[in-house]
Amino acid sequence: MSRFTRKLRKWSVDILDLPQDLVMDLPRLTMVGNKQLLIENHRGVLHFAPDNLRLALPEGSLSVVGSSLVIKAIMPEEVLIEGDIAAIQYLGTGEKR
Repeated sequence: MSRFTRKLRKWSVDILDLPQDLVMDLPRLTMVGNKQLLIENHRGVLHFAPDNLRLALPEGSLSVVGSSLVIKAIMPEEVLIEGDIAAIQYLGTGEKR
């Protein structure tokens, strides 16, 4: 993303009071206890196992660690995960795992 585009998006958020996740292409995570996680604005599943899930994001990836993880619903930009969630880690574009 160019520097000008980032500045324009930041200006839109600040001046027009728009939600950052919508304007800046950020993921939105909604967690219910440690049993359910809804992730919006993802770009696909990179890896799935009952103890680990990795999703591609517009910039970077997201790792969810736990046990008995199940993908309950998957849509083009949303995924619903259920199970015993122990940790969530955001990996930016510069980090590899």
